[in-house]
Amino acid sequence: MNRTVANLKLLGIDMIDKAGSGHPGIVLSAAPILYTLYANYMHVNPDDPNWINRDRFVLSAGHGSALLYANLYMLGFISLDDLKKFRQLGSVTPGHPELGVTPGVDISTGPLGQGIASAVGMSMASKRLKEKFKNYDLIDYYVYVLCGDGDLMEGVSYEAASLAGTLKLDNLIILYDSNNTSLDGNISYSFDEDVRERFDAMGWYTTLVKNGNNVNEINKAIKRAQKSGLPSLIEVKTVLGDGSVFAGTNLVHGKPLDKDDISQLKDKLMVPDTPFWVDEDAIKEFRSLVSNRTLEKYNVWQDKYKNYVNSLSKNEKEKLQKFLNREIGFSVTSNPFEDINDEATRESGGKVLNFLASQTDLLFGGSADLSSSTKTYITDGGDFSKNNYSGTNIWFGVREHAMGSILNGIAESGYLPFGSTFLSFSDYMLPAIRMSALMELPVTYIFTHDSMNVGEDGPTHQPTNQIAILRSIPNLNVYRPADFKETLGVFSAAMALKKPSAIILSRQKVSQLEGTSTKKISKGAYIVRKEKENLNGILIATGSEVETCVNIANELYEDGYDLRVVSMPSMELFLKKPKSYRYSVLPAGVKTFFIEAGSSFGLRKFVSNDKYLITLDSFGKSGKPLDVLNKMNFSYKKIKQRIKDLL
Repeated sequence: MNRTVANLKLLGIDMIDKAGSGHPGIVLSAAPILYTLYANYMHVNPDDPNWINRDRFVLSAGHGSALLYANLYMLGFISLDDLKKFRQLGSVTPGHPELGVTPGVDISTGPLGQGIASAVGMSMASKRLKEKFKNYDLIDYYVYVLCGDGDLMEGVSYEAASLAGTLKLDNLIILYDSNNTSLDGNISYSFDEDVRERFDAMGWYTTLVKNGNNVNEINKAIKRAQKSGLPSLIEVKTVLGDGSVFAGTNLVHGKPLDKDDISQLKDKLMVPDTPFWVDEDAIKEFRSLVSNRTLEKYNVWQDKYKNYVNSLSKNEKEKLQKFLNREIGFSVTSNPFEDINDEATRESGGKVLNFLASQTDLLFGGSADLSSSTKTYITDGGDFSKNNYSGTNIWFGVREHAMGSILNGIAESGYLPFGSTFLSFSDYMLPAIRMSALMELPVTYIFTHDSMNVGEDGPTHQPTNQIAILRSIPNLNVYRPADFKETLGVFSAAMALKKPSAIILSRQKVSQLEGTSTKKISKGAYIVRKEKENLNGILIATGSEVETCVNIANELYEDGYDLRVVSMPSMELFLKKPKSYRYSVLPAGVKTFFIEAGSSFGLRKFVSNDKYLITLDSFGKSGKPLDVLNKMNFSYKKIKQRIKDLL
């Protein structure tokens, strides 16, 4: 047994034992795979863990984190004390890998399949970066993935793999720890397909390593994959929990080994039965293998980069710095657009997105086969394809879940990615959106067809609860602009904040309102129609309902009701404002309504009581938009009458 592999195994097992929780099976089965990858191929530098041209490693089987942390310790990224704090509050060794927490971890993983899909995005980003800097030979890194059977059962992995094959992403290599065992038992009950044949059909290079302990064979397989000219899947046949008395069973998957099992395992590995014993010679040899290979490439790269920067003009250097800092450099104080007529906010969004794309190379994205409807195609951007990796527009196909996960990988790689579909289909993307929010990656999700106003397509396409769901996700800013001015402000705010965002846009036309503001989007909510004399009530609205409320307020003024209208394009931004500002917009003791064509969930905090919520809390109907809204008691006339009655 290779001494470094043995040390990786025992450190992983000791971490799990001390924590009292973890997954020892993959530690024991996959240690030879991870050792071979890092010892012979990975270019990483513990002294510069965020080096832009480093090779990326994605542990899609995130439950195997103990193995990754042991590996990172042996390479000098983290300390032995960090291993001893595995799964403890505040440690850099959390239960599953987390981006920004542990040096050497390139993306958060845990929900199975997400890692594979995000790695596809990382590979796509590297291809585009390589094209951007091709005259200077600055980008040539690989993206490696370690996955298990569970990752390949999840549908998102196949959505993403299908696109990767279409795009011929030859710098993407998946190492598949194929042990035929999942948490509940042998996978023969649920998963008996030929994985390699399926990947063959998707345009991948595939190969098999029959003995997962044979480091030489794993090494040869990786070398073949690098030369294949295709994305690669290497199936490595292993035994889950190799060496444990429960090897090959689900009993070794998700709970610590008992003390006797650990003792006999260490005896087999020929290491002392001492917790966290370290083979100093093995570490020295392992670090030397990786550092000698990496430092040679790293130093050459640094020279190339310095020569590149020195060749740039002052203006070009400023552009490069903005690119590296993810700064578009557009200020909403300067509106580049001529007067806009009444139009759907999806049309407005398309104009703004195209303008921003003309200002920067940072935008990179597309739609789930709906760009003609969501208006997110970048006219002068070109198409990202196997023949053109410099393109801006990604053809994701009908793959919403993979689109979201791929965008996460692209964002991790330094871009400001965007993806679009109908709001009702955001449900397909929620696992990926949650990961965007968890990692606080600057992904912009653009959702159009924002309400029952879509009419004839019926309840399957009419969003009811989707905005409420999106608003419930921590770290996600949700925007629903009322007109062009607000749409311009929303996109500018989303890009400037560099946080995950969901922008909700209409299919139907809206008027360009007198009181709306581009600059005030940053406040989250603001007054668009102020009361004239005595404040009798406040109407809060978002999106197209802002126009409705302004018109109702104007008409009710003639009936003796003096109303304020507040546009709330972003609830999240508003709630972060000081109380003094929030109370200036929504003073206490005033009858306050919330009008929105969606679920009332989450809106009660803004109103006097539930009867002042004028919302849609049931599924819609198929029919002409005005007929549907009338049926749902949400027509202009019925909204106005309800407000008047309550006043």
